[in-house]
Amino acid sequence: MPTHARARAEANLGVVTRQQLLDTGTTPSVIAALVRAGELRVLRRGAYCLGETWEAAEPYVERPRMLARAAVATMHRSWVLSHDSAAHELGLSILTPPEPVVHVTRPGYSSAWTRDGVARHYARFQPRQVAQVGGMRCLDVARTVADIGRLRGELHAMVAMDAALEMGVTRAAVEEAMAAMDFYPGIVAARLGVGRARLGAESVAETLARDLLQVLGFDDIDLQFPVRTRSGRIYWADLRVGNHLVEVHGVLKLRPVSDGGLADRPADDVAREMQERASLISARRLGISDLWWKDVRGPGRQLAGLRLLRDIATTCDRYGPTLHPELAEEAERIRAAHPRRRTPGTLGA
Repeated sequence: MPTHARARAEANLGVVTRQQLLDTGTTPSVIAALVRAGELRVLRRGAYCLGETWEAAEPYVERPRMLARAAVATMHRSWVLSHDSAAHELGLSILTPPEPVVHVTRPGYSSAWTRDGVARHYARFQPRQVAQVGGMRCLDVARTVADIGRLRGELHAMVAMDAALEMGVTRAAVEEAMAAMDFYPGIVAARLGVGRARLGAESVAETLARDLLQVLGFDDIDLQFPVRTRSGRIYWADLRVGNHLVEVHGVLKLRPVSDGGLADRPADDVAREMQERASLISARRLGISDLWWKDVRGPGRQLAGLRLLRDIATTCDRYGPTLHPELAEEAERIRAAHPRRRTPGTLGA
């Protein structure tokens, strides 16, 4: 591929339009040859991406970002990214929709419509609600949380609001964004989800696990609970109900770093460490359950809920229904000394 053409694409996540390629001196016949050779991949009419960049990109955020840039680059009107597409650019974690499409919005009152993988929305928004991120114009985090909640419902709103709180966006900011949406479709569900959000969920899976516990009837749920084992090591549990801890694991925990995961040692070693952790925590008169993505999303959720009920009941029989004052006081001291010190994916300190 010509150097100037490659540079143009690399400056935009590997995405380049046909006109931009022509402007670099790349002829139509060369473009066609590059597509046949796999060096360029057609994303939509008039837009391409580097083949190697597409192959290396993961499917949940990186590829949707590329598709969004291709769509905007070939539009003739001034649209801004919104909904999922804005979330991806802003770094806002969301629950992946069943049928991902590019979302764009512009001021107006017409009905939304979808064609060629692009959902076009018309809605009122203020200029101050438009953010510039990575060269792309998109609606800001607060408005994006509101839009996702209205479009997809309470659980999606809860997940997005949890992530927004982790980014430092306040619930009040999202409520302000929703203030002008009293008669918008889906606003009731969006407000319910925003109201259920909590600071402390460090991944989408943790939010879904908390939702599962709430569905099971547990309301007093502690997030990021620290416990010091007899060895002196501090473990941070994702969730706590009474004397029972719940740790939520993603597939990245067992996947090697070389494959985009978090495991810097063999999977057997990670599993063995999890077993040792459970033994150390049990010695502090606490129970523990491990949940994986398949347990919090999809058909395995119901069985996981039954297992949680059984595990929590066993812990309650052994250690009582309420947290021992010593553990509560110790957790307060640890939190005061190490506030919010854990990063997602770590097992302990």
